[in-house]
Formats: sequence, C-alpha cells, structure tokens
Amino acid sequence: MRFLVDAQLPQSFCAWLEQAGHDARHTLHLPNGNRTTDQALVGIADQEGRVVVTKDADFVQSLLIAGRPQRLLLISTGNVSNKELERLVRAALPDICQALEQSRFVELGRAALMVRA
Repeated sequence: MRFLVDAQLPQSFCAWLEQAGHDARHTLHLPNGNRTTDQALVGIADQEGRVVVTKDADFVQSLLIAGRPQRLLLISTGNVSNKELERLVRAALPDICQALEQSRFVELGRAALMVRA
C-alpha cells in the first residue's frame, strides 16, 4: 500500500510503514515540505494512489463533502509519545491495510480501529 504522511506526524511514521513493506512519503520530502497545502497534499495523494495519513480533521470534512482524498487514515490518538504511536501503528497495521482495501476512511484511536466510510 502507498501512503502520504502529513506534517503533524513524525517522519519516522514512514519508516514504520516501510519496514512493514509499504511505500511511504512524508510531506518533508515534497517540494514545499511541511508547508504543502492540504489541497496540494490531497492532489498528490490522489494522483499517486496514496492514502493520506493525518491527525488533521479538516481532511475528514474534505472527504465527506468533496470526496477527496480518495483514501484517508485519521490518527486520533491524542497526545501520545512517538514510541506509543509506533506501538499502536505497528499493532494495527495489518487491520488498517485490510480496512483500507474495502473502505475510504479509517480512523486509528488509542483503543480501537474504526472503519468510517
């Protein structure tokens, strides 16, 4: 699976995904880096067939209203350490990928993985 990780998440998020065999890019690696607009991020993700990974709820509104991005993984863990975030992501990653094969919008919280749309 291909992912595009938003600026609010650590660059190491990409490493966790890549170690599991996925293709991942962080906004830091885009021409405008972390200043890439949400609209541009969505355009890149949709053009490259990537799942947008973010903590930003604005992407949820965009998906529900405009149908973009094509696929979204919302991280709604609140403030957690990167170590805890890594633990949560690694544990849920197989289920995340399976859910994203069948759904456009998946949310990872501290206690559960939720398939939204």
